[in-house]
Amino acid sequence: VTENIKSKAEEEEMSETSEESDSQQLSDLGEMFTHALSHIFPGKQAAVKSLRRENSSSKNRKSDEKSLDSEDLDSVVSSYKELIIEDPFVSEAELLSLLPPPPINLDKKRWAHSLPHVEPGCVMVANEKLGGVFHQTVVLIIEHSESQGTTGVIINRPLTENLRQIADTQNTTLDLSLKIAFSQSPVTYGGPVNGDTFSVLHGYGEVEGSRKLASGVFVGGSEELMNEVRVGRLDPKEALFIKGHAAWSAGHLSREIEKGVWYPAAICTDFILKYASPQSSEEESGDLWADILTCLGNQYADIAQKHAGRGDRRMIP
Repeated sequence: VTENIKSKAEEEEMSETSEESDSQQLSDLGEMFTHALSHIFPGKQAAVKSLRRENSSSKNRKSDEKSLDSEDLDSVVSSYKELIIEDPFVSEAELLSLLPPPPINLDKKRWAHSLPHVEPGCVMVANEKLGGVFHQTVVLIIEHSESQGTTGVIINRPLTENLRQIADTQNTTLDLSLKIAFSQSPVTYGGPVNGDTFSVLHGYGEVEGSRKLASGVFVGGSEELMNEVRVGRLDPKEALFIKGHAAWSAGHLSREIEKGVWYPAAICTDFILKYASPQSSEEESGDLWADILTCLGNQYADIAQKHAGRGDRRMIP
């Protein structure tokens, strides 16, 4: 009888040791998995943390009940296997290379992604705390050089007047022939520098005098565009005139980005030319700043949800 009791006690001790070993292995795997995902799959990292909390809860129950529910442990182990691969000896390096990429649902008319640097054709999305004339603005970068500086134009401050109305009531350097040909063209406030000058943004094509900034996005070429309007090949409402621009001295914009003043991003053509379209009615408020942040996802989407509301059409300071 004594030997049977002793044997049973040894079996229970071995079972508890095995459960503790399984639990520790699971915990170690979870730590490795979470660390691996911290750089590339934030969504799955959250799922792993949730599973780890479940596992932690199971271990707390074990402390109270002196036993670990094997079904709970099997469930957590199975979940980990679904998230990674069926290899208990996988290394972190192998995990990074073997994990499948996250699903991507791309809407070609509505997308944006972060950029680690500045380049012509990208946009600077204003930090939610930035005030003044750049509050909740989206600045399209036209030229950028670390040695020469940066120029850009705000693209989400549409004005209520068309080009002719603005040219007739304000001091501008706009040529009379352009004012007549593009009298109905929409206008946006581009920035505080050289407010009496205009640049033209369009998706018509790379005509003489224009320059391609991004796929389907061109700047300049107003003389050639005027000829296209005259022969009826271009609707003047599809040419967006931008009044003034923004400018940074050499290295200044990069320093502002490092401080978090701007969020560099690449965005779809439809976002860039949002107000270079007859479909953008004057009654439509829109909120391009919030739309881009929402498409960027994660913490940017949270910023959009918390701070959006004023829209694009507002009084210019």
